[in-house]
Amino acid sequence: ASSSEELIMAEKKEMNVVLIRHTLSPEELISLGARLCYSKSTISGLSERISAQDQTGFINRLINMGHESIFEHASFTFGIEGVSRVLLAQLTRHRLASFDVQSQRYVKLDNPELVLPASIRKSELSADAINCMLTSMDMYRKLLDAGVPAEDARYVTPQAVPTELVMTMNARELLHFFSLRTCNRAQWEIREMADRMLQKCREVSPEIFGQAGPGCVAGRCPEKRPCGHPRSCEEWDPE
Repeated sequence: ASSSEELIMAEKKEMNVVLIRHTLSPEELISLGARLCYSKSTISGLSERISAQDQTGFINRLINMGHESIFEHASFTFGIEGVSRVLLAQLTRHRLASFDVQSQRYVKLDNPELVLPASIRKSELSADAINCMLTSMDMYRKLLDAGVPAEDARYVTPQAVPTELVMTMNARELLHFFSLRTCNRAQWEIREMADRMLQKCREVSPEIFGQAGPGCVAGRCPEKRPCGHPRSCEEWDPE
């Protein structure tokens, strides 16, 4: 069985966020759609290349006009690992996305490094919390050994169990996702994941995602109870 020391090591387990695929030249594609919407251009005329300067102009005008549907033409697919089932429950509330999650029916949990929040780790009850998790995982293994199917044995596992997934969102949904989940008031784990996703997006599409983030990045905080610590666009600048 896992020891308390092994479980505590989970705090050092690196969340991994990878941009697996994205629409080729997403800013140019969106600009082509804008050209068709707002000019007399024909479909055959869309093959004409749009300069980087014109792409920037199109993207900025679309954002300022609130013409968001056109951003749905570009999609981004991420590979994510080292996140908890707590995060997964929040993430799947964003329904305009496609998810493939590692199955607990077919993939048995073999001494996973559980995700342990810093607040629990620093609490005076940390030892009790760790023992609770260890007891749950020990019972999971006993149920498997007793012949209980993995799809049923998993019912006793804690939400701290890590998972892996592949997720695709279009640019419009990503902008909405970032507005909510990079906010300081978002839960810490999904905020960390959103921060990493936004950095990856800005690396390949700086015009689309240059001003992405919570409301305080571009203007007034929309929260009823502001955190008092506005975030800055520079926080997501690619290194």
